[in-house]
Amino acid sequence: MENRYSSSQFMKERSFPFWIDRYFHDHDHVPSLHGHDFVELVYVVRGEALHVFEGNAYEIRAGDVFIINPGEVHTYEIKMGKELEIINCLFLSDLIQSNMLLELGIHQSMDYFYVHPFLNKKERFHNQLNLRGQDAARVLFLLEAMMNELSGRQPGCEALIRLQMVELLILLSRFYRHREKQAVRGSARNSERELLVRRICGYLERYYDKKLSIPDICKLFNISSRQLNRIFKDELGMTVFDMIHQIRIERAKTLLAETEEKVIMIAGRVGYDDSAFFSKLFQRLVGCSPGKYRESSYTGKRRSIPVISDAYEAGDQRRA
Repeated sequence: MENRYSSSQFMKERSFPFWIDRYFHDHDHVPSLHGHDFVELVYVVRGEALHVFEGNAYEIRAGDVFIINPGEVHTYEIKMGKELEIINCLFLSDLIQSNMLLELGIHQSMDYFYVHPFLNKKERFHNQLNLRGQDAARVLFLLEAMMNELSGRQPGCEALIRLQMVELLILLSRFYRHREKQAVRGSARNSERELLVRRICGYLERYYDKKLSIPDICKLFNISSRQLNRIFKDELGMTVFDMIHQIRIERAKTLLAETEEKVIMIAGRVGYDDSAFFSKLFQRLVGCSPGKYRESSYTGKRRSIPVISDAYEAGDQRRA
């Protein structure tokens, strides 16, 4: 049985959704299988283990960096006599606001925010980032600096940590993109398209509960609406709005199964102001009403979301 951790257990101030600490694990002391509602960036300082992620196990070792997204389930398995030292950096996407990035002169689509968290789940940890030498030392220095700031709580620590997080994520993006370029020189164009779709999906995953529009997404990723729709259809077989609705409905299914919140509240939490529209969309995509889905969850029944039709009504898109 898995545990669920909430951001409120670690982040005491809603205005500063951040936590970081160092942890030591061995065979007899590992976290139980768990998920959470925040982003978890993990850096392996030393040791080795198996990272059990979404039912699959992947080897991890010193220098590995990976991200666990909200709702994903994981833990570690460590052999007898072995140890694992990690730094856990927990945060919500609201930690770094877009206006702050613009003030820093960052006008691109913020690759760094996604490093590699939105790769296909089946292949993500075959493609994780492993740092060595100077790169590893630089990342470790930044993480330890943030730990010192958080524990010291000196004036200005929150602003400094936000800046250090921006620096860390930019560095990780550089490392990751450099490795990607080396690995895919033979098919650069296809790789760039695939990576762009991953980045956009990452953005949608992070901000699914916000107002999202095609013009805003196009501006953020420096792409035309025509290109955006074409590459999504080519790579995923669905539109951008299909993906937005799919992400939101999946989040709603989790809330219906794990909380007693009213449907109207859940609709708002996943980005829909109109609860009637939400219920209609839920019925179409899941095959039953939100209330029926909640009832079925109590008996252990889970229904998977079907493939979303490409033919969305214009009204669906306007409401995303």
